[in-house]
Amino acid sequence: MVLSNTDILIIGILIPFLGTTIGAAMVFLFKNDTMNPLIQKIMSGFAAGVMMAASVWSLLIPAMEQCEPMGKLAFAPALVGFMLGILFLLLIDFILPHLHANSDKPEGLHANLPKSTMLVFAVTLHNFPEGMAVGVALAAYISGESAITLSGALALAIGIAIQNFPEGAIISLPLRHELKSKWKAFIYGFGSGVVEPIGTIVTVLLTKLMVPILPYLLSFAAGAMVYVVVEELLPEASEGEHSNWSTLAFAIGFGLMMVLDVALG
Repeated sequence: MVLSNTDILIIGILIPFLGTTIGAAMVFLFKNDTMNPLIQKIMSGFAAGVMMAASVWSLLIPAMEQCEPMGKLAFAPALVGFMLGILFLLLIDFILPHLHANSDKPEGLHANLPKSTMLVFAVTLHNFPEGMAVGVALAAYISGESAITLSGALALAIGIAIQNFPEGAIISLPLRHELKSKWKAFIYGFGSGVVEPIGTIVTVLLTKLMVPILPYLLSFAAGAMVYVVVEELLPEASEGEHSNWSTLAFAIGFGLMMVLDVALG
């Protein structure tokens, strides 16, 4: 069966969003309002591994492959896009008021917002680059101007969905404590993933405009994802005791995403 571009877009949107939804639904299964610290460290390490591998195998390498005619300078667009992605997330991190699950100290510009809102904003920081990454990969495939295949783009979407599962679970439990309601916590956790399909749709709709700068956009998404990994996920995974378990989870997540990308792409 041949999939139309619309079918591909719908599938690319639903796969990652499903991961967030299932993760947020874990609020109905856990009895406590907090997750076991060891489990959370393992989940954070695993998510970091998936995102790091996706950044390298699904985004940076295809960006450089597309620039092979540049010879020894094929790295230049990827490097520029990567650094711009890092700087963009740094700016958003500085501006957007948000609160991480294991902290009582708000970050970003001062704002009199409920704690639950700032927790959701923190997850939004994760989901924006992930949605953009899927959108850019799909746009690259649809354009036919990149080495990214349909299987490769869908592998990235599956990888993002896998790491969205622990993210959804990690955010929904603190929200249940704040909101005193499992259903409200689920809805907030579910809603935190809405930015992903929005980013994917907008990116794909602009495919024709983006073709000339696809290598920059692929590496931009990679830089944004790496920022999230280094700034938040790895510190969460490595602080305190039993960091060896989170390191192992990182390796498993990285390996799984690498296998998905190479085997399917």
